[in-house]
Amino acid sequence: MSDISNALKQARKIVIKIGSNTLAKEDGTQNTEFMANFARQCKALIDSGKQIVLVSSGAQVAGVSTVNGWARKKDVHYRQALCSIGQVELMHQWRKAFQIQGLHIGQLLLTKDDFENDHRSLNIRNTLFTLVDEGIVPIINENDSVSFDEIKIGDNDNLSALTAILWSADMLLLFSDIDGIYSDNPKTNPDAKFIETVGSISDLRKTITIGDANSFGTGGIETKIQAAEKTTVYGIQMLLANGGTENALDNLMEGKSRGTLFLAE
Repeated sequence: MSDISNALKQARKIVIKIGSNTLAKEDGTQNTEFMANFARQCKALIDSGKQIVLVSSGAQVAGVSTVNGWARKKDVHYRQALCSIGQVELMHQWRKAFQIQGLHIGQLLLTKDDFENDHRSLNIRNTLFTLVDEGIVPIINENDSVSFDEIKIGDNDNLSALTAILWSADMLLLFSDIDGIYSDNPKTNPDAKFIETVGSISDLRKTITIGDANSFGTGGIETKIQAAEKTTVYGIQMLLANGGTENALDNLMEGKSRGTLFLAE
């Protein structure tokens, strides 16, 4: 049995982050088929006794799917309005996907301010515990329609890390459009080496080349490493894996897919 499979089987409380690229088809619209299949995989985890909190990107992708004419508008007010429209559609599709599995969802839209205010962060924690204890799947996203630079987290990798810490999770699973961490960008460097396990993040930074963010997402490798830096010091392991592969969650649990596991300190 693989280290990844072992780590997932031992974890009871898991925060799963799904990136925009995983939720988008090649034309930039929502991949609702993926969402339905992913909800099925989450139900299997819940049935096995695990608790799930989902951090879902994709409001802008969903907005483009709904109002295609705004896809090329770059003005910040249009982008925030697009996220406002898209967030409704995103949650609608998640609600439908989980409803098929007999599960209800709850929505939390957060900003950096919410985590820095003790009273609000306590309320978030209590809400998460209540939802999960009652069998509801919490779905979290950044409140992009009202965020500005001073209160913006900026990416859901770090948002999911903050969520994992606040909820006292055992594992943070980041699903992206890459298999894990490589020594260099495997799309441009065929000799890039895959890294299965990271024990020291400071050593990792000295040995890899960090590229830019991709087309739909706001993160990139840097924000994923930042997320690992946040969680591992709290004893929370982090796994980075490709969410776009078929039955990705099932296969990771069964040791059939690879990823990069960041060990807790």
